[in-house]
Amino acid sequence: MAHPSATTAEAGPKLRIDRVSKRFPLPDDKEIEAIRDVSFGVEENEICVILGPSGCGKSTVLRMVAGLETPTAGVLSLDDHEITGTDRERGMVFQAYTSFDWLSVRGNVEYGMRINGVPVAERRARAQKYIDLVQLSKFSEVYPSQLSGGMKQRVAIARTLANDPALLLMDEPFGALDAETRWHMQELLVDIAENANTTVVMVTHDIEEAIYLADKIVFLSSHPGRVHEIIVPDFKKGQRFTNKEEVIAMDGYGALERQIMRMMREQGASEVL
Repeated sequence: MAHPSATTAEAGPKLRIDRVSKRFPLPDDKEIEAIRDVSFGVEENEICVILGPSGCGKSTVLRMVAGLETPTAGVLSLDDHEITGTDRERGMVFQAYTSFDWLSVRGNVEYGMRINGVPVAERRARAQKYIDLVQLSKFSEVYPSQLSGGMKQRVAIARTLANDPALLLMDEPFGALDAETRWHMQELLVDIAENANTTVVMVTHDIEEAIYLADKIVFLSSHPGRVHEIIVPDFKKGQRFTNKEEVIAMDGYGALERQIMRMMREQGASEVL
């Protein structure tokens, strides 16, 4: 099923990354430069995927957006407010499963709201909304040890969304899943993005995943990471699809996949050289 890809370019980017660089200290007063002079914007309700060769700084960019790292230079802003640390406005889903083993699915989804003082009735209603959205209604009283990896990741997504973030950040969220579960989770993410009306920034190394999910791909160069190219998958004609095979079969998919594979190979080779 196709959905229009809703962005609001006229209003300006929701997330703005402006000339951002990051250097990490090394022993003997030396430094390593992870990313250099990175600039791009993410529109309201957009799914933006950051892609590039291993070690190009994809996760570093995402961690700075989350407020978990501080840029050495440049500015990151959300809704025109500078990002200076962590905040509930930015919810993060990691590759590793982060459910609390001693809480049920419902307890996990309610956890952040309970810590933030959301009244019982409201947090129950919001928890149920997102449990339903990630298709775990039958498992709401089950504990994480009884869930598959894909289900645990759905719990993490529901828990993050229940805190009503302006921005959903995802760092290789499906990387630990088997191929079939990963495919289903990708389709579920499209459905969630449509129904939760949320803005998503996601890091992946998987070209197929990036093309299927993204309204926009930010491709970073080899280390130090710079914006090599910003790609809008025009063959999708501004739509999102909850059937992955439909996208793979479309005219233009194969050409874009080959283009990105060439870029990945070229950037990987430049890193070696």
